[in-house]
Amino acid sequence: MRILVLDTTLRDGEQTPGVSLTVEQKVMIAETLDSLGVDIIEAGTAISSRGDFEAIKQISERGLKAEICSFARIKKEDIDSAADANADSIFMVAPSSDYHIHAKFPRKEKEYVIEKSIEAIEYARERGLIVEFGAEDASRADFEFVISLLKAGEESKAERLTFADTVGVLTPEKTEEIIKRLKKEIKKPVAIHCHDDFGLATVNTVYAVKSGADEFHATINGIGERAGNAALEEIAMVLEFLYGIKLNINKEKLYQASKLVEKFTRVVVPPNKPIVGENAFTHESGIHTSALLKDSRTYEPISPEVIGRKRVLVLGKHAGRASVEAILKELGYSANQQQMDEILLRIKELGDRGKRVTDADVKTIVETVLQIKSEKKVKLEDFAIVTGKNTTPMASVRLKIDGEEKIETAIGVGPVDAAINAIRRAVKSYADIKLVSYHVEAITGGTDALVDVVIQLKRGNRVVTARGARADIVMASVEAFLEGLNMLI
Repeated sequence: MRILVLDTTLRDGEQTPGVSLTVEQKVMIAETLDSLGVDIIEAGTAISSRGDFEAIKQISERGLKAEICSFARIKKEDIDSAADANADSIFMVAPSSDYHIHAKFPRKEKEYVIEKSIEAIEYARERGLIVEFGAEDASRADFEFVISLLKAGEESKAERLTFADTVGVLTPEKTEEIIKRLKKEIKKPVAIHCHDDFGLATVNTVYAVKSGADEFHATINGIGERAGNAALEEIAMVLEFLYGIKLNINKEKLYQASKLVEKFTRVVVPPNKPIVGENAFTHESGIHTSALLKDSRTYEPISPEVIGRKRVLVLGKHAGRASVEAILKELGYSANQQQMDEILLRIKELGDRGKRVTDADVKTIVETVLQIKSEKKVKLEDFAIVTGKNTTPMASVRLKIDGEEKIETAIGVGPVDAAINAIRRAVKSYADIKLVSYHVEAITGGTDALVDVVIQLKRGNRVVTARGARADIVMASVEAFLEGLNMLI
């Protein structure tokens, strides 16, 4: 049996506080979701804004394989907006709990909700829409009423019926019981929609599928209002690798989709998040690294390449000899026993001082101990920033790259962004460098505080970290960028 995936990153995911996507960003995410293999893309709520309407319309015109869906209430105006936006389908919900019914239809009874739902479904069918009908806040509603509501939806020719755990109060055991009962009562496909208020969205969704659900709703990175929704990447991997239930998802594109959503929504993925977090395939411990280099299965349940990632070994206070040997090999250096001990000692000392040990730090330590003088290919000759209240930040840089002088100017959303954009333009003909992450913290207090900037840069499949520490945040950022740049070029 094929399990359908409805991705609601562009609707429920965009309801994350502070997130607002442009039409262009929504189209790009939709194209990525389509290449990922999701079956249904809930692209927004057509009636909510002109931007959402236009996004659904443009996505619908893209000729994607996925079904394009709009969220809707049991109201004709919502249905008309979705149809006018050329959506293929609607995910239409009706309140099912007393909390929602009394808030949305004051002084009305449950029979009224069923009556309005039937009218709305029949009207949506007349407008040529595929209808997925859901019971909102079903997990806190009278279950017999939920069954009556969904059966009325089925009889009105809704194609799919959804049980929505709107505030995330389901447990795995309750989910299993509910889905098994719904599958006995309803012949049309049954879907589950889970929120993560108690951290159970992923496991509840997995239990629903295990118990017979034909479809599940999820978002990339688990974003969504309050604590978020069920995370698509986690569910896909759990179902296939732990339960043997394969989805029509191109796993090797999961990480790419995660990074795009993180970039556009600016909702940072926690480093320890399963599957897509930066630390998911990053190893520091000496014991772990030594075993990993012999057999990656020792400390990795799946290979990072499965989801389009690479394994990363980092050095810090827990590093061991195997890690240092691997880094030396990558740098093209060799060390004797005494030098190896000294390199390891200095790395551990840096970690013991509470410092994050970057690739640039390691390179400096190695070259110092081995007494190697490394010539920097990229040198900063001059640098200027123009910014102000009514002025777009602009940076000008003069670099020497392998002895050749390059001058470039660029603008940015701030002085740091402008400076990094100018440097990237200057080195573009030498290498395409991507900024993966940027972290800054004050080391001392006051307006003249020393700031520590740590960045990650990527060229091809290689990622390096570098640090800059100065009282001037722009110069610290430039210094860190150039350090990483010199490691990559």
